[in-house]
Amino acid sequence: MSIQILTGKDLKKLRKSYGLTQKEVAKKAGVSQSLIARIEAEKVDPRVSTLKKILNSILSVKTEKNAGDIMHSPVIWVETKTLVKDAVNLMEKYGISQLPVLENEKIVGSIQEGTIIRKILESKEPKKIFSLKVEDLMEEPFPTVSLNTSFDEVLALFTHEKPAVLVVDKGKLVGIITKIDIITSVGTK
Repeated sequence: MSIQILTGKDLKKLRKSYGLTQKEVAKKAGVSQSLIARIEAEKVDPRVSTLKKILNSILSVKTEKNAGDIMHSPVIWVETKTLVKDAVNLMEKYGISQLPVLENEKIVGSIQEGTIIRKILESKEPKKIFSLKVEDLMEEPFPTVSLNTSFDEVLALFTHEKPAVLVVDKGKLVGIITKIDIITSVGTK
């Protein structure tokens, strides 16, 4: 009879396949990051109970929702030089109330219906607002998270009155999460 033992290299492959860092696994398992590193390098022989905690912490990730599970993709966005009227047309076309603003594929700001309405109310010539560039009205960027950011961490960002959270992978914008995505996800969490 042959017993298959999980090696440190196997653990590392598994951790990476779930997109987790050593630090994330260590935190979930309640062990130090250096212990994870030594186990993966096969420089230490862990107790079975420690190995079980680490393995469970990795495997539990797939049972929990994360940003990648609830985001919308592709993201509708505009560039800084886009005219406000074109941004408004995109919002209307896709039934959305905010857009991330990018410049050279980097997130640099956001534009929201509320901001446009406020500028129209403040202006003596409201129609001129639509001929401005987005960069003239944009606000700070929406918060960003990684694909593996937990549902609870994403939810916490919405307590800061942000209308959206952007999901970034390897420096690229890959998704957006809005308040309605959070609300609908709670029922299926």
